[in-house]
Amino acid sequence: MIFSFIRYTQPGWCFNLTPTAKEFSSCHYHPQVLPLPEGMDETMDDGYETESARYADIGYRAWNNGCLTVSNQEAEQVINSLPRPTLKDEYRFIIKYWGKHWALMALAARLFTFKNPFKEIAAFIHSSKTKRYALHNQLYNVDAYHRFQSPLVQQQPLVSVIIPTLNRYEYLKDVMLDLEKQTWKNFDVIVVDQSTPFNESFYKQFNLNINAIAQEEKLLWTARNRAIKTSTADYLLFFDDDSRVEPDWIEQHVKTIDFFNAGISAGVSLSTVGGKIPKSYNFFRWADQFDSGNAIVRRSVFQQIGLFDLQFNKQSMGDGEFGIRSYLNGIKSISNPLAARVHLKVNSGGLREIGHWDGFHPKKWFAPKPVPSVIYLFKKYYPHKLYRNTIYLGILLSNVSFKNKRSNKMILVSIFMTFVKLPLLAVQFHKSLSKANQKLAEGNKIERL
Repeated sequence: MIFSFIRYTQPGWCFNLTPTAKEFSSCHYHPQVLPLPEGMDETMDDGYETESARYADIGYRAWNNGCLTVSNQEAEQVINSLPRPTLKDEYRFIIKYWGKHWALMALAARLFTFKNPFKEIAAFIHSSKTKRYALHNQLYNVDAYHRFQSPLVQQQPLVSVIIPTLNRYEYLKDVMLDLEKQTWKNFDVIVVDQSTPFNESFYKQFNLNINAIAQEEKLLWTARNRAIKTSTADYLLFFDDDSRVEPDWIEQHVKTIDFFNAGISAGVSLSTVGGKIPKSYNFFRWADQFDSGNAIVRRSVFQQIGLFDLQFNKQSMGDGEFGIRSYLNGIKSISNPLAARVHLKVNSGGLREIGHWDGFHPKKWFAPKPVPSVIYLFKKYYPHKLYRNTIYLGILLSNVSFKNKRSNKMILVSIFMTFVKLPLLAVQFHKSLSKANQKLAEGNKIERL
């Protein structure tokens, strides 16, 4: 991304990175080397001082409205050779898409790191009257998708639904009942059951082709890798044991893979707790995250880039690592609004029993914060400034409970609490950094298929 100030608002966004693949999904725009699809809004914002800022603004706006542009290394070189946006451009970009309060945070951060206060304040004041722009107006033509008669759907290839579970038979029952209602008929269900005690008879009540594997180790990513290696299907659909889906869930995933010629269909998750449901969940777009509780992946993707990294066992963001690795290798991943699940995020069982389910909310006061796997992930893939800002921003916004993330007032409380708890947070962070560095020294634990 050409705008460097995005490191204050979206430092962990995977599109800040440049893939090593020859072709890859892109958020950039340039009329000569990387034009937008017909019908996309190419209106220039003349409030920017530089050509690069005007182009980058169009690209960012289009990406957030469902533009599916494919770039390559040559096009990226042309775009990155343009003069960089000015300081006034950077502040305008932040205010336009995130608001003045985020620009104030960026200003404070820059003043704290001894940037020229006269230039910074002048640029901020110059851009302060910029109007907010409402993103996420659906532009992608979904009528074409609905009219599409998918050859892959007609072929009905075998799909394996992969479910790791731990002490959640009560919720798993509803999951199985939803699977019984699927319009897609050619699928099996591979459950890697880590429950104590393992209840084999539970699975006999359902009219499904179920392979229930008892696993003594309480290891989530080991369980998913085990299921992948067990499956004979070319399409692997990952599902959580505390979710609910509609009858056409599998069919919509397969159709999306076919329509977009994608490697991954990343279904959206409608959480009952936590942050607000993004408006971007309402239309097809490039996926900027991989949700291992609702995504279908071609077997060929695992053959190309490997399975899940076992360094994330008993910790969090293993799915985030796989998503970033997929993007960097040029795997096309589509955020799919038509294959949604309701994620119940129940209070018992699952990852809560064997480790951390939220990377910035450790269970104990003096436990490492964030969870070491979070630092491991971002240090592994991101430049230092982006890694640092991702971690600091995560800590800054993590001092309220997960269920309060919907409240802007509670976010302000979290920022205030960061300064109150600063000595404790420093201890927690350095504990996490030490353990993460050990992981980095060991290297990844990515099995090959």
